Formats: sequence, structure tokens, C-alpha cells
Amino acid sequence: MPHEALLFALSESRRLGVETGQRAGVSVAPLEERNFEDGEFKLRPLISVRNRPVFVLQTLAASPQQSIAQRFLRLLFLLCVLRDGGASQITAIVPYLAYARKDRRTQPRDPIHTRYVAQLLEATGLQRLVALDVHNGTALENAFRIGVDHLSALPMFVDHFATQCSAAELVVVSPDVGGIKRAQIFRELLQQRLGREIDMAFLEKRRSKGVVSTGVVIGTVAGRSALVLDDLCASGGTLLRAAEHLRAAGASAVYAAVTHAPVSAGLAALLAADSIDGVVTTDSAGMDAPAQAASRAAKLRVLPIAPLFGEVLARQLRGEPLAQLLERWPPDRA
Repeated sequence: MPHEALLFALSESRRLGVETGQRAGVSVAPLEERNFEDGEFKLRPLISVRNRPVFVLQTLAASPQQSIAQRFLRLLFLLCVLRDGGASQITAIVPYLAYARKDRRTQPRDPIHTRYVAQLLEATGLQRLVALDVHNGTALENAFRIGVDHLSALPMFVDHFATQCSAAELVVVSPDVGGIKRAQIFRELLQQRLGREIDMAFLEKRRSKGVVSTGVVIGTVAGRSALVLDDLCASGGTLLRAAEHLRAAGASAVYAAVTHAPVSAGLAALLAADSIDGVVTTDSAGMDAPAQAASRAAKLRVLPIAPLFGEVLARQLRGEPLAQLLERWPPDRA
């Protein structure tokens, strides 16, 4: 008889863990967390994990109390202790996977952070990773030798905009060449949902030694509502520059959709910009950034990811595929 699966969530991700577990009918397992005066910590499962499949949920966005490095180290240590405890299968659910932007060498002696993260996680005995909208999905899958489920918030964004902008003349926009594939997928999903053709555009963007320059708009945007897609908003600079160029090119409205908003200042900059009519994001990085940007809440919509990850957890427990979740949301919608 198979052993019942367990779900662990570190305290900084506990709210998301509880809500995810509720969606799948799984309670968060008890975990001892002790912090010592010198900054060290102790993590200990308070229930036996021997011969049981375990899931660990941890998002890797920084907070005022913890750095990304601290959260990552806590995840690594917990995975190790679960391995030592005899867990039969270990899966990490990481809604926001940090250190994923540097996925290739662009200059001599450049680091490849995605590969380093993969090596560290694999060394803990991790057997499967579930992540959401990592900067380069192909690079992520190539970096790992274990199974990777790379989820996307695009179906959630499609559901949002299909409801909010169904009557408007739309154009889907990538803020740079690197995001064209993401924008193409979103456009195809939105076309299927609305049953009509939607145009696409992109902006030229160049980065050299940390300095970004954005050039001309490629595509027709005049008189249309522009939906700008990106995976991450840190400073907000890329999306702000895109919005200004789209307005100059005649766009009637500009809406930004970004999966991860880990930095409150970047999200606040988008909400304060007159060139942007609305922002939709998720709570993948926790609620710190959206909460701090609440002064302009009328322009902000935060989509909860607990329903998505709860569905993922439920399907994995039943041994069902996840492919449908990449095509539409809610998944049972015809």
C-alpha cells in the first residue's frame, strides 16, 4: 500500500503552502524551525518521512527579513534533512526561482547561475522541480538532470484579459526580442479564447554592461490596447520604457502583465506611471511587493497562484499529466 504524501512549507512561504495544500486536500506537515543568535538555524520535520513522497514549497524572493540567499540555503538544508530521513521521493515546488536570469555566457568568464542552482539542488537528493515562468525555460530544463515541470502564468493572464478587454482592439507586445516566444504563446492562447485574430509587436532592446536602451516599435500598435508581457519586474525599467514607446507610437492603452514582482519599488514604479493603464501580476514572490504598492491598487490586479499549484499538487498525487495547465485556466473550462 503506497505511503501518504507529505507537504512541507517553510515559514516564509507558509501562507502559500497552506492555501496550495487546501486546494489539493493536503495539510502542511509540522516542521520545527529554530533561529539562533548568530544567524544559524535548525530545520526538523516533526513527523516521519521514511518511505513517503514529500513536497517542499518555498519561494525565493527576498523580504525585509530574509535575503534570497538565506531562503535558498533554508530550502537546501530542508531538502537534505528530508533525504536523510528516508523520503522516497522529493519534489520542490518553487514558484519564484531566483538566480535564473543568468543562464548563458555573454562575456568571457561569465557565470551560469542556472546551472549552479541545478547542481546545488540535485546534490540534496531532489528528484523533481516545479517552477513558474523561469526566464528561459529551455535553459532551465537543460541545466537539470532531474525532472522539471515548468509552469506558466500565461493561461491565467489570458483568462484575465479575455474578461477585462474582450471588446477592445488588442495587440500583444513583447518588450524585447528575447520575450517574443512568450508573447507568441500568449497571443495564440488569447486568440483561441476570443475566437479572433490578434496582432503582435515587439520592441528592440539592447543591454550592455547593465545599461539598457530600447529602440523602435516593430508592429502596428496605433489605436490599439497593448498587452505587454514579461516574466519579471525588478526595477520596472523595461516595462516603463516599453510603455512610453508604445504611447509614442499611438497605442490607446497599455497594460502590463508580469508573472513575478519580487521588488516593491519596481511594481510601484509601474503603478505610478501615467503611460500604463493597468498592471496584472501574481503573488508568486509573496505578498510584500503587491501589499506595498497598494496605494495605487485601482491599477493593480494580483492573481493568486495557490489554485494553480494546488491543481499541480493534486494531479501529481493522482499521477495525472500537467500539460492541460499550460493551455487554459481554469483547467476544466471547455
